[in-house]
Amino acid sequence: MDFKNLPPVKEQIMKCVRCGKCRSVCPVFAEIRNETAAPRGHVFMVQMLRDGIVEPTEAVSERITRCLMCENCSVNCPSGIDIHELNAAARSYINQQNPSISRNLIFDTLWTRPSLLSLSTRMMSGAQKAGLQKLARNIGLTKLLPGDLPEAEKIMDAVPFRSARKSIGEINQAKGMKKYKVGYFLGCATNLLFPDVAVATVEVLTDHGCEVIVPNQSKCCGLPQIANGKMETARSLAIHNIEVFKTFDLDYIITDCGSCSSALSAKNMHFLLGQTEYAQAAEEFSAKVMDLSKFLIEVLDIKISAGDLQPARTVTYHDPCHLANAQGIKAQPRELLRRIPGVTLAEMSDTNYCCGGSGTYSVTHYQTSMQILDKKMAMIKETDAEIVATCCPSCTMQLNYGIKRHNMNCQIMHPIQLVYEVSKSKAKSSA
Repeated sequence: MDFKNLPPVKEQIMKCVRCGKCRSVCPVFAEIRNETAAPRGHVFMVQMLRDGIVEPTEAVSERITRCLMCENCSVNCPSGIDIHELNAAARSYINQQNPSISRNLIFDTLWTRPSLLSLSTRMMSGAQKAGLQKLARNIGLTKLLPGDLPEAEKIMDAVPFRSARKSIGEINQAKGMKKYKVGYFLGCATNLLFPDVAVATVEVLTDHGCEVIVPNQSKCCGLPQIANGKMETARSLAIHNIEVFKTFDLDYIITDCGSCSSALSAKNMHFLLGQTEYAQAAEEFSAKVMDLSKFLIEVLDIKISAGDLQPARTVTYHDPCHLANAQGIKAQPRELLRRIPGVTLAEMSDTNYCCGGSGTYSVTHYQTSMQILDKKMAMIKETDAEIVATCCPSCTMQLNYGIKRHNMNCQIMHPIQLVYEVSKSKAKSSA
């Protein structure tokens, strides 16, 4: 990768007018209160890296990786700078100069091979069910883990043994008259950590006239690689997924994960492949990609009726950063929730405030992540909601941990799970 000639690095740095608007919307700066943690500081750091004023060292990487990549700064920048792209480019450049065996193993090997990733989660699930994780905590073994891992490992304490791919087939026929043939991009986290969301997605789509194709050969969307300085690996994953999905002649490619739809979007595909021979194929691919809630509202325009009287439930909605900031999708998930019988939507004070999860961030920067999470949980508590709905598995995992951390009596659900619950209720009452 030619860092200095990447379009964001070459064309956008000089747009910064040092207004400081980005500082006012950055959740990390709100906690650290240091210019090196502010988006504006990251822009300056990337400029100094480009100009050779600072070297691409691990110390520089530590400052650059404080960023959540939530894109709140990018959407609020009056100069239109894609600060998250500058940050991603810098991470990749630093990583190339400072190769890490552990990063290579996790993001180049494990995370690019679905079978290995699935095996690792099954092993973790087995260890949890056997009580080994709890035993390791009780006897102090987890304290031997490096950095913040002794605390961060508690976030993943309920890993299911059976993945979504074990419950849904590659080809799922439409029920009734077929309207569309859609591909379902099944993200790693939904597949391995929240299989019920995937089952609900396929059931609701097929119930509403969609033939759903879940390609067996698809791989990770590449967002974890971008966030961790593995841009070349993210490129190879993008190319692989483009080749896999184009063989099915699909009308749409749907995903229930806000991070996946962001990674597969036209903007991100252009960032990864816009200067390569795959640019046209990437453009055609991303033109078909759509967030699930947007598809249900704007394309299918689904009407949700219930057979039995549905219980009255207060639901608040958390905007995933990669859905709201990166794609501007805010209204559709809310409209979907409003269409569910029995649901009353109660907005929190700042729905778009990051939860602090951001994929691997809660592991690599646990303390800052928890400070941000605590603010989010206080906002949720004020709503008195029984259910917190969100469209991102990373957010779901983080918010679930927040519930335990604050001893709150509510649950986290994807909107599609609420839709599916009503659909099942109707089916039972009709039987």
